[in-house]
Amino acid sequence: MTMYSDSSSSIVRLNIGGKKFCTTIDTLTQREPHSMLAAMFSGRHTVCKDSEKGYVFVDRDGKHFRHVLNWLRDGVVPNLSDLECSELLREAEYFQLLGLVDGITEVLNKRKEDEEMDTELTRTDIIKCVQSEKVRLRGVNLSGLDLSKLDLSFVDFSYACLKNVFFSRANLHCAKFRDVDAENTIFHNATLRECEFTGANLRGALLAGANLQSANLQDACLVDCSFCGADLRSAHLQTADLTNANLEGANLEGANLKGAKLNNANLKGANLQRAYLRHVNLRGTHLEGAKLDGANLLGAIR
Repeated sequence: MTMYSDSSSSIVRLNIGGKKFCTTIDTLTQREPHSMLAAMFSGRHTVCKDSEKGYVFVDRDGKHFRHVLNWLRDGVVPNLSDLECSELLREAEYFQLLGLVDGITEVLNKRKEDEEMDTELTRTDIIKCVQSEKVRLRGVNLSGLDLSKLDLSFVDFSYACLKNVFFSRANLHCAKFRDVDAENTIFHNATLRECEFTGANLRGALLAGANLQSANLQDACLVDCSFCGADLRSAHLQTADLTNANLEGANLEGANLKGAKLNNANLKGANLQRAYLRHVNLRGTHLEGAKLDGANLLGAIR
């Protein structure tokens, strides 16, 4: 960031990570008088200026600095995405703009509360449900819930919205996930033996270390999924889309991958012994160190 002050007009010129801004001393000092910016232009400190154009440089990303200035001018928190809010929060913390920090935090907390209100059931509701003998949660919106470490074996989640649900270390043995929307859901180290995921959308899901032995993932969207170290022995992956999926070190012994899409999939060090790969296009698939002993590769494109 480069800053320059013209004493006659109180104009300040700033260069934030290469982006140029122009404001006034009053803007930088009045709304947040205890901030770093206010201290820099309080007159108590010497500010280094660019010798040619009078800019003072501060080494920060200038992407969101216009929002910082607008906050100092108007006191309004900008309407941004969660990711952008998080980025702006880091800048507000750096510049010690405590009012902006509080404002962004309040916005993010309110959004989280609204998302939880949209969810039809809570973790406590689920715990009560699973005490019954047969649980059916078909078509229910459970997005964003933390269901980690619960015993959810044999639960029917078919057609449910499970976006961003946390199933880490949960027991989901023989659970049904037919046609669910489970984008970006976390199944890290979960037990998913003999689960049914036919037609499910698991784009971007985390299944690292999960036990998916004999699971049915036919026709599932597994784009950008992480299966690092997962147990997929005898899994059914016919016509599943594994584009860009990370299966490094996964155990796919005896798995059926007939018609699966493996474009840019990472299968480094994976165990593909006795796997069914007939007529599968393996071009662009990363197979360094993979075990292919006994795999059916008849007609496979390599």
